[in-house]
Amino acid sequence: MKRVLMIINPRAGKNSKRLDTGEIVKAFQNRDIECFEKTTTCQGDAVRIAEKYSAEYDAIVCCGGDGTYNEVINGMMKAGTNIPIIYLPYGSTNDFANTLGITKDPEKAVEMFLDNMIHRYDVGKFNDKYFSYIASFGIGTEISYNTSQKVKNLIGHAAYIINGFVLHAVPIIANLKAFHAKIEYDGGVIEDDFYFGAVSNTNEVSGIFRFDKCGIKMNDGLLEVILIKDVKVSNVFPLLHKLLKQDYTGDNFIMFKTDKIKITTDEDVPWTLDGEFGGACKEVEIQDLKEAIQVVSPKGKFLD
Repeated sequence: MKRVLMIINPRAGKNSKRLDTGEIVKAFQNRDIECFEKTTTCQGDAVRIAEKYSAEYDAIVCCGGDGTYNEVINGMMKAGTNIPIIYLPYGSTNDFANTLGITKDPEKAVEMFLDNMIHRYDVGKFNDKYFSYIASFGIGTEISYNTSQKVKNLIGHAAYIINGFVLHAVPIIANLKAFHAKIEYDGGVIEDDFYFGAVSNTNEVSGIFRFDKCGIKMNDGLLEVILIKDVKVSNVFPLLHKLLKQDYTGDNFIMFKTDKIKITTDEDVPWTLDGEFGGACKEVEIQDLKEAIQVVSPKGKFLD
């Protein structure tokens, strides 16, 4: 009999679509899979649970959003375990799950697990932490971790749009600030002032950044880097319009792929990792760990 560890974030998702734990457990038990539940009570709990217990099971069922999934990955990477992750996306945005086409239907997820629909994906290493799909700094990155959980629970993904582009639009534009950074990667060295930077392994971030036209593969050992410079009050909205059109041409954008990158800044810069606060750093080393995790998912167009 297979044994799975279910890590549950009871605060994830909109109130109207809160997960039914009993229904999920029943889906596994109906297929003779023994299910052990662990519920998170605070930030970082899923890291500790995955690190301590993951080696004892055949798979981890992650019930939550991108933040919970990020914590599960961090715990498993710290423990050195590489069992399959069954991700049931019940969060507010679920960028990673949307890119992979992962279902939140527990019955379908169990079928895929038993049918061995398990694929390997890259993981980003950020100094001594890990991320599944994005590390970013600069304009707007604080929106993700400053949006209250209550608001996210109430209206879901729209919370980021309202909080970001309605409540914070004026302050962001009025306080535009660039970070002077030295970027070192296998293609050379870039030094300039940047208003935004992202290192990602995904096709979509919050519906704003999309990379359909960029040949994204999520198991190719490469991370996509986008840097934005020369932002002014007068061109904020034209630049946003270009982003929505996936037009990364012009002097304001630098985009490339690399397997590792070092970013050094003159001051501590706040970073987000998968939408959660990742700390403030002057020096960051980011590396792609090729095919470091196994995830139950369809084989989509973003795999080699």
